[in-house]
Amino acid sequence: AEARVAELSAALAGARRAASGPFAEAVAAELRDIGMGEGEFACELEEREPSATGTDAVRFLIRPNPGLPLAPVAETASGGELSRIALAIAAVAGGLTLVFDELDAGIGGRTANAVGRALERLAERAQVVTITHLPQIASLAERHFLVEKVPGDPTRTHIEPLDDHARRDELERMLGGEEFLQTVRS
Repeated sequence: AEARVAELSAALAGARRAASGPFAEAVAAELRDIGMGEGEFACELEEREPSATGTDAVRFLIRPNPGLPLAPVAETASGGELSRIALAIAAVAGGLTLVFDELDAGIGGRTANAVGRALERLAERAQVVTITHLPQIASLAERHFLVEKVPGDPTRTHIEPLDDHARRDELERMLGGEEFLQTVRS
């Protein structure tokens, strides 16, 4: 059994080593497209004791700012950077259905537009469900649902598909809030 574990672990480690370079390059390209500077990203593989996932410990490294060394994502990335790194990894290695909950945390403006376009490209090959508070992202969706918490005991969640008119109103609300809509309608 130990010999079989060693054989399978060696095959898995070889496959990981062969894939890590191309994977890192593809993720780096995605990071550049979504506003992460030069998009410097690397996969570091270290040998460890055998486990259910083989004998490799995998760490993702980024260089968030020029002049700094590559460092582990978990130790250096801000909230907004973590969101974009997760999106870049999903764009490269994601499955047929991807769910992003508030991927827009810590981003705005030009970066939000870039993230929205990346999600739109990803949706060409996968089903993408995104919970967002940013109109830059919501406006690019094929379908738009309004999700609201309804107070009570217990609190419930109400989900409503929006038609074109309701969607426009919701995007306007997202842009400027209720005060904006009240001003526009007055």
